[in-house]
Amino acid sequence: IAHLAEKYVNRDSTDHDLRKMLVAEIATILAPCARPLVIKRPAQGPFMMLICGVNGVGKTSTIGKMAKIMHDQKHHSVMLVAGDTFRAAAVEQLQIWGTRAHAPVLARDIGADSAALAYESYTQAKRDGVEVVMIDTAGRLHNKAHLMAELEKIVRVLKKHGAALPHEVILVLDGTTGQNAFAQVETFKEMVHVTGLIVTKLDGSARGGVVVGLADRFGLPIYAVGVGEDVDDLHPFTARGYAEALVGV
Repeated sequence: IAHLAEKYVNRDSTDHDLRKMLVAEIATILAPCARPLVIKRPAQGPFMMLICGVNGVGKTSTIGKMAKIMHDQKHHSVMLVAGDTFRAAAVEQLQIWGTRAHAPVLARDIGADSAALAYESYTQAKRDGVEVVMIDTAGRLHNKAHLMAELEKIVRVLKKHGAALPHEVILVLDGTTGQNAFAQVETFKEMVHVTGLIVTKLDGSARGGVVVGLADRFGLPIYAVGVGEDVDDLHPFTARGYAEALVGV
């Protein structure tokens, strides 16, 4: 706003002119965070990705969409891991996505130890020559210490296979969350060293303006945005495109 006020010297500027100036300012803030997710497969074993977030942000469907993109466009072999061992529906949903993405799904009985499952997934993927493993996790509120400790345990157990694991920890955020998103990023980043964000549910009336503040404060890569339920509704994040959609240009 301060930058915009400095530039607003022409009283004949139209609403459209101001919107274009605002887009430029927002795009400048977002640009450092517009980095693609790069799969750098290690010399041995698979590329391990842990997907986390609070309840209801769309983690499972996001994983499914990512897996399909990786299979169809990147030609990676992918394994999905049903780390949400609390809800049978989450396992079933992941299996449906696994079928769509031609990706096997590793699952265990409801109530099984999710950390042990994550540990096992690495061993199985390495044995089968799978390139990418994506671990779904149960939704957990960032202010519930015991649930966050459980997520921390998954990371700790994975590191028994190698200090660099997991290679990516992606936090999925609901774009309509508002200011609470700051607390979510802060806590998850502190507990499990989040490496990047995916913002979902940007198909509604709320446009996800909190992303600008998150980019300014945390500077984390924003890998993709979800704009709907269909398999093709996960798009790469671009600073200019996002700013234009936000401002309505």
